[in-house]
Amino acid sequence: MIVTRFAPSPTGYLHLGHAYAALYAAKAGARFLLRIEDIDRARCRPEFEAAIYEDLAWLGLDWEQPVLRQSERTSAYRAAIQRLTERGLVYPCFCTRKDIADEIARAGAAPHGAEGPLYPGLCRDLPEEIRRERIASGIPHALRLNVAKAVVIAGPLSFQEHGEEIAVDPVSLGDIVVARKEMPAAYHLAVVVDDAYQGVTLVTRGEDLLSATHVQRLLQALLGLPAPQYAHHRLILDEHGKKFSKRDSSVTLRDLHASGATPRDIFVRLGLDDFRRTR
Repeated sequence: MIVTRFAPSPTGYLHLGHAYAALYAAKAGARFLLRIEDIDRARCRPEFEAAIYEDLAWLGLDWEQPVLRQSERTSAYRAAIQRLTERGLVYPCFCTRKDIADEIARAGAAPHGAEGPLYPGLCRDLPEEIRRERIASGIPHALRLNVAKAVVIAGPLSFQEHGEEIAVDPVSLGDIVVARKEMPAAYHLAVVVDDAYQGVTLVTRGEDLLSATHVQRLLQALLGLPAPQYAHHRLILDEHGKKFSKRDSSVTLRDLHASGATPRDIFVRLGLDDFRRTR
């Protein structure tokens, strides 16, 4: 049985890109789950979470209960980080964004990955004594994954994308952050822990997240979690050829609903006009 999920963050109202992702996931799975990724408590708001349920129901979607909320999964994330820590795979990083930018500028260049310049490793080899002193003094820090060390332990990996076997390039995102002082887990770690917990067998999401799959597959291997299959779909673009985004105040599903649009109008606009017949 194929199990899919839609996992929005309640940091704004859903737009057409979200609608396509949710409909694509629901169409692909015999079981369709909803997860609320509300781990960033500073940006998440109750009214946005309520709107997610309303907008998805308006589209005609239904999902299994109860809905999983990341804010209730802190202990699971901490357990995963503890496993990585015990294996010596994470280290505290005290760098600010300015520290990182300054180091890249000083070096004149920095290795690039799928999402831009990679973390230059300023804190990777700090002596343990200095790490303890900085933590004891209260200096804010994140936890980063030592990818080079993790790759040696995990060995060669791959994942299935639309049924095709793809070799993993674990260093494509560098030493990713797995937790921050204000957050018990960062995106990559929380996603793999939650997908395994929910029994997701097929991860559907936008093609802009394909690069994230490489490091997430590495985390799955390190934590002994099952590897789902993947289907990264096309992005929904606006009239200027730019993907819809909350940050750009893209037109929302609520706006479209208020203007008189019907769910059928949304299906046709997204090229999913056969959605009701296939469900």
